[in-house]
Amino acid sequence: MILLGLGANLPSATHGQPEATLAAALAALAAEGVAVDRLSPWYRSAPVPAGDQPWYVNGVAAVTTGLAPAALLELLHRVERRFGRVRRDRNEPRVLDLDLLDYDGLVLQGGAAVLPHPRLDQRAFVLLPLRDVAPQWRHPVLGRTIDELVAALPPGQRVERMRG
Repeated sequence: MILLGLGANLPSATHGQPEATLAAALAALAAEGVAVDRLSPWYRSAPVPAGDQPWYVNGVAAVTTGLAPAALLELLHRVERRFGRVRRDRNEPRVLDLDLLDYDGLVLQGGAAVLPHPRLDQRAFVLLPLRDVAPQWRHPVLGRTIDELVAALPPGQRVERMRG
């Protein structure tokens, strides 16, 4: 299973509010041959680390693609740039954030694609929507189930499932 993390906390010039931007990004990926098999509900989450920037809208998608991990990651970055993302500082506000979380359980260190995504096991805004999409998922390095990872999350992360 290939898992993508999606997030945004700034409106985009072309699609407006984060939820609409995320939906448009999924459509852009589909146009490039990345089929969305399952999509989590959207979640609102406070920035990590805590700060004064707007809350994020986050979700996780299980996708199918013929692209190899590095090529898929490059496509994700191209779509981000097309939507107006400029990478300057870590943890900065963004119009779109597309992350490759897991690629069929591959473990890759070094190179363009690091798998599984670093720190995903410490982020409620990733694990909660991931559990909605893949409740039987197990971390390929830690060997822990999604429920074990959620139970071990550091305290203080504010995440709310959105209605709709």
